[in-house]
Amino acid sequence: MLNNFFKLDENKTDFKTEIVAGITTFLAMSYILGVNPGMLSQTGMSLEGVFIATALASGIACILMGLISNYPVGLAPGMGLNALFTYTIVLSMGLSWNAALGAVFLSSIIFLLITVIGLREAILNAIPDDLKLAIGSGIGFFLAFLGLVNGGIVVSDPSTVVSLGNMASPPVLLATIGIIITLGLYVQKVPAAVFFGLIVTAIIGIIFTLIGFTTPDTALPAIPKTWISFNLDFSVFGGFISGFGELFKNIPSLILILFSMLFVTFFDTTGTLIPLAKECGYVNEDGSTRGINRAFISDAIGGIIGAIFGSSTVTAYVESATGIGLGGRTGITAIVTGILFIISVFLSPAILSLFTSSVTTAAMVTVGILMFVQIRDINWDSLSTVASVFITIIMMLMSNSISLGIAFGFITYTITTVAEGKYDELSPLVWVMFVVFLFYLFFKL
Repeated sequence: MLNNFFKLDENKTDFKTEIVAGITTFLAMSYILGVNPGMLSQTGMSLEGVFIATALASGIACILMGLISNYPVGLAPGMGLNALFTYTIVLSMGLSWNAALGAVFLSSIIFLLITVIGLREAILNAIPDDLKLAIGSGIGFFLAFLGLVNGGIVVSDPSTVVSLGNMASPPVLLATIGIIITLGLYVQKVPAAVFFGLIVTAIIGIIFTLIGFTTPDTALPAIPKTWISFNLDFSVFGGFISGFGELFKNIPSLILILFSMLFVTFFDTTGTLIPLAKECGYVNEDGSTRGINRAFISDAIGGIIGAIFGSSTVTAYVESATGIGLGGRTGITAIVTGILFIISVFLSPAILSLFTSSVTTAAMVTVGILMFVQIRDINWDSLSTVASVFITIIMMLMSNSISLGIAFGFITYTITTVAEGKYDELSPLVWVMFVVFLFYLFFKL
């Protein structure tokens, strides 16, 4: 039965291989269980509640991906999307986390609709490729910077804006050690390098705590008092419903928020699923990708599930390549990954005790590097492109806002392209976004 439903023979795999691949994919993705709660809890959400939301939403989304598309792809709250949720929508724009969840829900519904009715390709072709790459790279810089700040390696300074933190401080030292270990594993191409980097860093942190090398104001990893808990915190579940009223009070801001979420989700998903499908051998001779629409639909549904449970947008993870590399070729891999996420729901006391901000710093920096790599494909011969890329990245960092970085990038691209006399390269969609961003930036709508 399993063989027929998941087409094991057709995909040249077997049940044992799929199980191993699913476990490997989970290990590669599991760092999100420590990173996402730490990030979203800065909005006022319950740390334990976000952990439960992250684990359940990821688990259910992975299982649906396996059942609907038969793709060996894991899903979880996207890095970059959680930063957009926390630092832009809530902390910068001043909306509540309920309203931010409402935006996640609406953007995921829109994402599902444009996927079902076939608008994805038209939108994809309308956005300049270099801007897509610039935004992805900028988010990589943004994540790495946030990781360094959370780990205390970078601190605020009234004279120089930012400065180097106290490297002798236990939390800063632990974060630095974690980065060195994780990057060492990563460059050695160790499977699930980020996960094992977190584990080793957490163990070193526990040693720091046991010998008394700590600070009173910053939590370091400690041996959990409780490893398993069945007292689950569902305080953020359904919180998106009460945020709609606040969200619709300012329509221009709502449009900007939805566009930013859709933009990041759209290209993050497309840029992840298509290469993974190619690695699985799902690309046909005519260039079409077998089952890709069902995979996109599964991903969009995952975003809706994330909003309902109380998490930022859930999306496909490039770390799924680790399981695919071990032979995972069907939805069984994704289902196994999802089951492990659901089981981890009961391990919240242990995971939250071990994965403190000093530990998760390395994960954010490493993922930032992975996102930054795409900058190599940008057309550096075009001055308008170079200017747009630079402004996108620098404003994303300096304004502490992903959406503002996107806005400045589009405005710069439009102006410099017109200055070069290349009017025909600007699609109507780019002009629409140019006008929306101008209104938002200069009239503070």
